[in-house]
Amino acid sequence: MRLLPRLHLITFALTIGLSACSDTTPSIDQSAAGNPDQSLVGKVQIDGSSTVFPISEAVAEEFNAIAPRVRITVGVSGTGGGFKKFINSEIDISNASRSIKPSEAERAAAAGIDYIELPVAFDGLSVVVNPNNDWVDHLTLAELNHIWRPEDPATRWREVRANWPDQPIKLYGPGTDSGTFDYFTKVVNGKEQASRADFTASEDDNVLVQGIAGDLYALAYFGYAYYKENQDKLSLVAIDGGTGAISPSETTINNGTYAPLSRPIFIYARSSALDDPIIERFVHFYLDQAEKLASEVGYIPMPQTVYRAAHDRVSKRITGSAYLTGSTLQPLTQ
Repeated sequence: MRLLPRLHLITFALTIGLSACSDTTPSIDQSAAGNPDQSLVGKVQIDGSSTVFPISEAVAEEFNAIAPRVRITVGVSGTGGGFKKFINSEIDISNASRSIKPSEAERAAAAGIDYIELPVAFDGLSVVVNPNNDWVDHLTLAELNHIWRPEDPATRWREVRANWPDQPIKLYGPGTDSGTFDYFTKVVNGKEQASRADFTASEDDNVLVQGIAGDLYALAYFGYAYYKENQDKLSLVAIDGGTGAISPSETTINNGTYAPLSRPIFIYARSSALDDPIIERFVHFYLDQAEKLASEVGYIPMPQTVYRAAHDRVSKRITGSAYLTGSTLQPLTQ
């Protein structure tokens, strides 16, 4: 039997996990941008992942074009930071570059917070170097582990490969509240949060971009959208996950060949916040626009079946995750 690429398995799991809902998508009356609806007044508060930020920011701008009197704030405190605010009912929607952790789900339950997990796009974590770096042609997962592992990591380039420069490796990466940090460390080092500590960390991926652009001996990782937006300042590193060196692209992320650094990204809507018709309308609008805007900012859209089922989960207040977390994504049975 031919095995499906991992991203196809993820899509299958998400679709099956969501398909307990009907395929009926609610009809959303969207005013034309040239005829904004001044009667819509309210606020929507979003925070969390810097990876998901470009999509949420684009959706907010599009929504404000038709509803200019709705105040939408989109913060960047990292996936973990966003979940903390979400569980404290400080925000309505949490951007997340990973699924909610069991410990976070337990805290949400203890706080009486019901949530709806909504996948919005696929991302391929991108490893980048300075554009003048002329020695890194690709990296293997073992070499990434040698660079990023918490115990006895490589501190100079020639420790990774003997013919590389005898110069210190300057590392940049997401902060420890980032879902990207969690995902990368799990894949590369075998455990979430397992990482060397001597790197420049920031929840703002633009800070990481500037660090790489200004340092010949630097290396970093972040979401594909930030590489796309800044590709004139960065050089993408192909990764050999066991089947040859492959660079992230719309094609390789979508077909699952860029493995294992591809993953789904999400928004989480607080169920009680959806009682506000402005917030509910915004979330449906988000799902309507996700396919187009995810592509525009550099991510890979979900299949239409996933977006339709996500609409239904919002309308019917079907709470919880679309799938269980773990090394292999499994659809929920409930």
